[in-house]
Amino acid sequence: MAADLGVVGLGVMGRNLALNFADHGYHVAGLDRDPAAARTLAERSAACSTPAIAAPDRAGLVAVLARPRVLLLLIPAGAAVDEELALLAPLLEPGDIVVDGGNSHYQDTIRRAAGMRGHGLHFAGLGISGGERGARNGPSLMGGGGAPAYARIGPMLADIAARAGGRPCFAHVGPDGAGHFVKTLHNGIEYALMQLIAETAHAAHHLLGYAQGSVRAAFEEWARGWMDSFLMEVSIDALAARDPESGRPLLELIVDKASQKGTGQWSAAAALEYGCPAPTIAEAVHARCLSALRPDRLRAEAALGHPRRAYDGAREEALAFLGQGLLAGSIAAYAQGFAVIHAASEARGWNIDLALLARIWQGGCIIRSRLLEPMAEALTAGPTDNLALAPAIVPILRPAEEGLRRTVALGALHGVPLPAHASALAYLDGLRTGRLWANMIEAQRDHFGAHGFARLDRPGKFHHDWTARP
Repeated sequence: MAADLGVVGLGVMGRNLALNFADHGYHVAGLDRDPAAARTLAERSAACSTPAIAAPDRAGLVAVLARPRVLLLLIPAGAAVDEELALLAPLLEPGDIVVDGGNSHYQDTIRRAAGMRGHGLHFAGLGISGGERGARNGPSLMGGGGAPAYARIGPMLADIAARAGGRPCFAHVGPDGAGHFVKTLHNGIEYALMQLIAETAHAAHHLLGYAQGSVRAAFEEWARGWMDSFLMEVSIDALAARDPESGRPLLELIVDKASQKGTGQWSAAAALEYGCPAPTIAEAVHARCLSALRPDRLRAEAALGHPRRAYDGAREEALAFLGQGLLAGSIAAYAQGFAVIHAASEARGWNIDLALLARIWQGGCIIRSRLLEPMAEALTAGPTDNLALAPAIVPILRPAEEGLRRTVALGALHGVPLPAHASALAYLDGLRTGRLWANMIEAQRDHFGAHGFARLDRPGKFHHDWTARP
């Protein structure tokens, strides 16, 4: 019996996706550099609807696949993907399909698709979100590539995807690199939301003096409203966790140094590339970089002293402000991510349906949230300059604005750094300000570089002799 697809790379994600396919009746052949990983897949799939098989090598994998062949790569992004494609391409036939399910850079995906077309092969870049559990039980899937590939693989992906509102959380979002670009910005939003949540918990504990149990209770209350999200669930679990040896809150024992794999940086770079402000996403990346400077921070604290001042106000009122600030900041983060996707789609002619993204992100993925429901409604209603300005979002944002302002002020006055909150506030304030400070920048540029400037009172480009005095 010919296999429906081959999965190359049977680490945590590859193995669980393969088992997900097998659970849905697809005959899967698996291949990994470590033969034991392929054998493990075959053993674990025994309980699935259709047991998987272990391929001995690339040629053996290709030989057992039904035509047109479908191969799904779950290997580390970068050079490893190029190496694998170079080894697979000579074994394949025109019309076969290779899907890269890793976190590849979208420009690499565009380049690889062009190269594979030279062999008559289809290449698709598939964004996958949901982690280990999502891969096994239903991820959110963002497909990029040509329509012929998705005519073959689309129904398979829809079958294994998470479901929300009765619909699969899968979409063919656009051509060539669109799927991986969307996944990158999904991760950028994820960075921003994680940083906002972390800052909120930090402020509640270190600024307001609440014990972690009380912070968890506040998070649980907020999660019953608009902040109902997967990342809040994760954070509530983190606040509840205890070290089994000492009994202390586990968060107190974790080194405050955040890791990253690159998609946040790519998101910030894409915002700059397409001239679309995404300061909270970028600030979340900078915050992780700052956290990595732990030895420097400890030396600076010893040399300069800690600026933190004790809070002596009404704690319950301040805690409520933190909750509202988290909500407002989260809306800003989503708005920034969607805006960057829209800017790239316009520039590249991808024609990405933003409302469809808001729907497929409601299940399976890391940034799934109740907030995506009114966002999908807003984006379905018609074009909007910015999600934060959409009629379905403004009634949620307006009551939370003051909380964000007060949160940022509390942090600044009491020496508790809240960079993501501060950037979100500046973004929203800048967005709603009809006349900004850029007139001075234009004057400066014209002064030292004769770049010219536009005027409010007449059309055209102007230059001024700035050293002349009236």
